[in-house]
Amino acid sequence: MKRWRAAAALAALAAAVPVAAVPAGAQAAPVFSESSGSVVVEGRGFLRPPAFPGQRRHGVSVAVEPELYLEWDDGSALTVRPFLRADGADPERSRGDLREFHLRIVRDDWELGLGVGKLFWGVAESFHLVDIVNQTDLVENIDLEDKLGQPMAHLTLVRDWGDVDLVWMPLFRERTYPGRRGRLRSAIAVDAGAARHESAAGRRRQSVALRYSRSFGGWDLGVYRFHGVAREPSLAPRIDASGGPVLVPTYEVIDQTGLDLQYTTGGWLWKLEALHRRGQRDARGAERDYAAFVGGFEYTFYGALGGADIGVLVEHLHDGRGGAAPNPFQNDLFAGARLAFNDAADSALLAGAIRDLSSGAALFTLEASRRIGAGVRLEAEARLFADVPPDGALRDLRGDDFVQLSAGWFF
Repeated sequence: MKRWRAAAALAALAAAVPVAAVPAGAQAAPVFSESSGSVVVEGRGFLRPPAFPGQRRHGVSVAVEPELYLEWDDGSALTVRPFLRADGADPERSRGDLREFHLRIVRDDWELGLGVGKLFWGVAESFHLVDIVNQTDLVENIDLEDKLGQPMAHLTLVRDWGDVDLVWMPLFRERTYPGRRGRLRSAIAVDAGAARHESAAGRRRQSVALRYSRSFGGWDLGVYRFHGVAREPSLAPRIDASGGPVLVPTYEVIDQTGLDLQYTTGGWLWKLEALHRRGQRDARGAERDYAAFVGGFEYTFYGALGGADIGVLVEHLHDGRGGAAPNPFQNDLFAGARLAFNDAADSALLAGAIRDLSSGAALFTLEASRRIGAGVRLEAEARLFADVPPDGALRDLRGDDFVQLSAGWFF
C-alpha cells in the first residue's frame, strides 16, 4: 500500500500545477491533443534455481503506461504519463508511479517545465554516469536505465552562446529495490522502507542543479554543478524488527560536478562522461572525495549488410574509489555491437559485454527488438554473468542469469 500511496501523492502534487496559467495569451483550450500508450506482457526466466526462500525461477508481469499529450497554440504542452505494473513473482515490483505530469511553457528564448518529469544527461552507452536528476527504478531492471518521475521546476535559457539549465527539485525520491522474493537482489535484502537521510529534512530536502550546454562544430558539450541528495545511497547492514539481517539505505547530501562531451566526425562518435563528487560514503563507510569517468567511441559502418548499419562500441569505466566503490564499475572495459536493420519492422540488435579488468568478472548482454504490424513490438533480453569471484561486486548476482521476452501493444 505504501507504494500506491506514494504514486497518489505524486499525482496530487502534479495536479497542483497551475495548468490554466500556462498558455498565457493563448487559447484556453488546447489546439492539439493525443492519447497513446502501451500494454506490455513480460516473461522472465532464470537459468538457475533460486538461492533464497520464496523466490521463483520464472515470473510473468504486465505493465500499463498510458500517455496524454495536450498542446496550446503558443507551443506550450502538457504530458501526463502514469505507469502501473503487476508482477507475479516479486510483490515489490507490483506498484504504480507517475513517470510524467509535466507542463512545458515555451517562449522565444526560454522554456519552463513544471511538475513531475524526466531529464536525461549523458552520452555513454554502458553506464550513464552523470545522469543525476531522476532516481533509478532498480526494481524494474538492473541495467539502471529505468527512472522514476521527479518533481521539479526546470528553466532553460536559450542563448547564442549556449543553453543554461536551472533545475530545482523540491522533493527527493528514494531508490526502489527488489524484495525478498525477487531475483536480482543482494544476498542480504535491502529494506527500502527503513531508509535513512543525512539531512533532517528527509525526503523534503531540496536539490538544485545548474548546467551549461552548447553544440559547436562536431562537438556537444555539457557541464553542470549539482547540490542535493545523492541518488545512489550508501548501504549499511542492520538487524530488522524480526531479528534478521538487512541492508538499510542512507542518502547523503553531496556536491557533484559533471561533464558530458561528444565529438562527431564521419562515422565516429567519441564520448566522455566524468564527475567529481564529495560528501558520500564508500562501500567501507568512509566519506571521501572521488572522481570517475566513462569514455570511449562508437563507429558506425553505414549500409554494411544490405542496407543495415553496424555500430561498434568500446568504452572504459573507471571509479577512483577502486574496490571501495559501491558499484561494480571500478576498472572495466565495455565492448559491444549495435545492428540496425533499417527495415519496415524497425528490427534492431545490441550485444555487449563488460569485463572487470581487476577481477576478471564479466556481464554479457543481448537485446533484440522487432515490430509486428503497426502496433505490436516483440523484445528479447538476456543477461549472463561469468567468472564472478566470491568476493566480487557481482557475487550476489552470479546465479541470476536470465532471459526475458516481452510483447507490447502500442495504441
